[in-house]
Amino acid sequence: MTVDRLLPTRDAEDLLDLTRTVADRELAPIAARHERDETYPEGLFGILGEVGLLGLPYAEEDGGSGQPYEVYLQVLEELAARWAAVAVATSVHTLACFPVATYGTPEQRERWLPRMLEGRLIGGYSLSEPHAGSDAAAIVCKARPVADGYRINGTKAWITHGGKADFYALFARTGEGSRGISCFLAPGAAEGLEFGRPEEKMGLNAVPTTSAFWDGAILDRGRLIGAEGQGLAIALSALDSGRLGIAACATGLAQAALDAAVDYANERTTFGRRIVDHQGLGFLLADMAAAVDSARATYLDAARRRDLGRPYSRQASVAKLVATDAAMKVTTDAVQVFGGCGYTREFPVERYMREAKIMQIFEGTNQIQRIVIARQFARAAKE
Repeated sequence: MTVDRLLPTRDAEDLLDLTRTVADRELAPIAARHERDETYPEGLFGILGEVGLLGLPYAEEDGGSGQPYEVYLQVLEELAARWAAVAVATSVHTLACFPVATYGTPEQRERWLPRMLEGRLIGGYSLSEPHAGSDAAAIVCKARPVADGYRINGTKAWITHGGKADFYALFARTGEGSRGISCFLAPGAAEGLEFGRPEEKMGLNAVPTTSAFWDGAILDRGRLIGAEGQGLAIALSALDSGRLGIAACATGLAQAALDAAVDYANERTTFGRRIVDHQGLGFLLADMAAAVDSARATYLDAARRRDLGRPYSRQASVAKLVATDAAMKVTTDAVQVFGGCGYTREFPVERYMREAKIMQIFEGTNQIQRIVIARQFARAAKE
């Protein structure tokens, strides 16, 4: 079903039409095969870059499209409705561009941003470590100053596009405490950098998630983004935007599950009636539709606040929490609508259910989102 969207401009409407066309042609026909075989879609991100879908929320003078965040997120949602792994990787690429676009020097922006935003360089985000996921301030990977720049030693974990990306937003420790973390634009290949084998995951298998092992690799000083010690602030400000990206991906996945369930309920008959005509199932589909609409509304509210330059951190956490919980519920209910068929790999809803689970975990678990929301209420009460 084509979602009835309220878009701010005619250009935005044309962009969403283009996105649907590209996604239907390039993503939907091959998604199930690549996910089943766990094979990477070589060349696909280059196609997305060529049509301008990899730099949407960034300035045109830097090589982006200058689109409002509310439009960019709806593009992500349409991609996710066809192929969640590709949409998530697109969101991560956008997240990886954030440090250079927001904190980079004019020279750094000129050197890298056009190729990043045009999709000639694909990015990954390297913040988490084996024992530092939700607690980003606990990272121990070190960046030690040397004559040529910084020598990197340590292990990073859970990197989307790991081993495939052309660059990584890398966060490493240059000092002590929360102000001792710095941000670097790391190349995808370097002497002293190796990647582990891809994780064996429940879903999103077409795009690898790996660990990275830094063993004395040298990054030149021009790859430091922002000031030394500013890395944690950069990471956390980027994650507010990244959480909105995941909320949009979760909403697209939930929409795909709802559409599949509605189609099946209109085709399948029991006791001489379409199963959609049974009140119990009709109510279930209604609840699924309400959950999808609510998820979309929460991420759009946060995005519009961001576009207006207003604080949106709490709303981003709400959107991530609501949308990913909705995706888990809607995809689970979709399997229920399909009955026994939903438990087989003949139909896509079992894959949707597996893919939804990770969305409650990455970019900050939903328990972390509740902590963020609660702390903001507590802080407001003191003011």
